[in-house]
Amino acid sequence: MGGDIHGVKNRLLEIRLKIGYKKQKDFAEFLDIATNQYSRYENNSVQPSVEQLCKISKKLKCTMEDLIIYEESN
Repeated sequence: MGGDIHGVKNRLLEIRLKIGYKKQKDFAEFLDIATNQYSRYENNSVQPSVEQLCKISKKLKCTMEDLIIYEESN
């Protein structure tokens, strides 16, 4: 049994807008992530590493699970 992590980009975008950051640049600075790296996460060209998810979740005061959608594969 395995699964895939989906939805990080959607969750990051949703959280960014919910807490009032209209620009990726400003949110990336808040998270202490390079703007181009954050943009890749939100545009789904790369997935954040577990370490990056941990860092982001601590900054946002949420769990890593709050940042991802896990789908069980058949």
